[in-house]
Amino acid sequence: MRQLLTTALDAATDAGATYVDVRVLEAVSESLSTRGAIVEGLDRSESLGYGVRVLRNGAWGYAASPRLDLGEVSRIARMAVEVAEASSTSQTRPVELVDEPVHVATWVTPVERDPFAVSLEEKLGPLLEASEAMERVKGIRVGRGTMDLHRQRSWFLTSEGTDLDQTIVNVGAGIEATAVNDGDVQQRSYPGSFRGHFEAGGYDIVERMDLAGNAEQTAEETLALIRAPECPAGTTTLVLDGHQVMLQVHESVGHPTELDRVLGMEAAFAGTSFVGIPELGSLRYGSEHVTIQSDATSPGGLGTYGYDDEGVEAQRVDLVREGILVGFQSSRETAAAMGADRSNGTMRAEGWENFPLIRMPNINLLPGSGSLEDLISEVEEGVYMSTNKSWSIDDKRKNFQFGCEIGWEIKRGKLTRIVKNPRYTGITPVFWGSCDAVAGEDEWRMHGTPNCGKGQPGQTMRVGHGTAPARFRGVSVGVSQ
Repeated sequence: MRQLLTTALDAATDAGATYVDVRVLEAVSESLSTRGAIVEGLDRSESLGYGVRVLRNGAWGYAASPRLDLGEVSRIARMAVEVAEASSTSQTRPVELVDEPVHVATWVTPVERDPFAVSLEEKLGPLLEASEAMERVKGIRVGRGTMDLHRQRSWFLTSEGTDLDQTIVNVGAGIEATAVNDGDVQQRSYPGSFRGHFEAGGYDIVERMDLAGNAEQTAEETLALIRAPECPAGTTTLVLDGHQVMLQVHESVGHPTELDRVLGMEAAFAGTSFVGIPELGSLRYGSEHVTIQSDATSPGGLGTYGYDDEGVEAQRVDLVREGILVGFQSSRETAAAMGADRSNGTMRAEGWENFPLIRMPNINLLPGSGSLEDLISEVEEGVYMSTNKSWSIDDKRKNFQFGCEIGWEIKRGKLTRIVKNPRYTGITPVFWGSCDAVAGEDEWRMHGTPNCGKGQPGQTMRVGHGTAPARFRGVSVGVSQ
């Protein structure tokens, strides 16, 4: 790897590049799924390749290949320079990079038990036990279990002298029960929807979930949803569990504070942002209870790393402080464009073939005080919603509608009947402005989103969110369509 990196670096420099970085990425993933007593899917994929990113005449060039012979490496490096030269002919503003200290380091996700060293039989065991247990409950049509494992090792070298070796390990697992009655389909998930709960770390994370031990309750809640009335429509007090707050943070804070969106550099796939650089330090994004950070150092986060994919050290920065917009997620290029002194290290690429983009690491809502029960106890009338089911938000990340798997009506500070198909709508700064409480540290959890899409061609990235249950006043709620 050392010879490959230096060969690419030398070839690009000799061809006239003024800046070069070379990234080799080796990745392995496993995906398992069960349905009842059946193993429904087993997949293992491996990938190894490299990408060369260069600056020439103030423009970017990028080329990549899975072929590791040195002749091909030199050719790819020269091709990246040629791409940059061609791009410079239509460049309206030369690329400038803010400074970053030189880093020479090795960084590894802390892992108690290597998930790739666990036998296939052991990994399938809790999935089959849980999915069979759910299907044994009368009325459950389908019980499923899933597990996803991912490890990537990257080697990174720049013409400035940065030299990095990183290994990142992510795991996820979950169960889901489905019931059908007279055309009504209801699902309930544990510990979270969309293939479960995800963290950075080892197989011990899966063991702590106790999937089989939570199978019966998951099934019973699914059946309760089939019998439940629809969520009543109106304007009321809304309490969200941490899993749904995760999605709310992701879509309405994480994406609109990505600086490439703010600058209009990213628009084709998922839109721009409703905020602008002149509003930094003045825009009222939420209430005084809302402080949200970009933190690539959070233990257990899917967006946790030592250095991003342009060699910038992981950092913790405020995006919203006590309700005021105070920061963006940046790269070395976008930081220079807005006049900042340093990137906050949020550039990442899905694979070796991908050009890095600004990707949220862990976007965390800081905890307040008290418990979920405390939040509910102060509600005369409202709805408590749990576990994300659906999302829709406009291309500026301002107007949204989100649906949850399950809801409970709140009457005089107590949870009462279950309601199905709950949804709520809002406008981002108005909604966050209605937040009057966030639960405390004991309720705060790190959640993971393994399927965040961005870019064109599209890239899928794993990101994290630390959240606790939160309460919002005067929210429009109703039934998901």
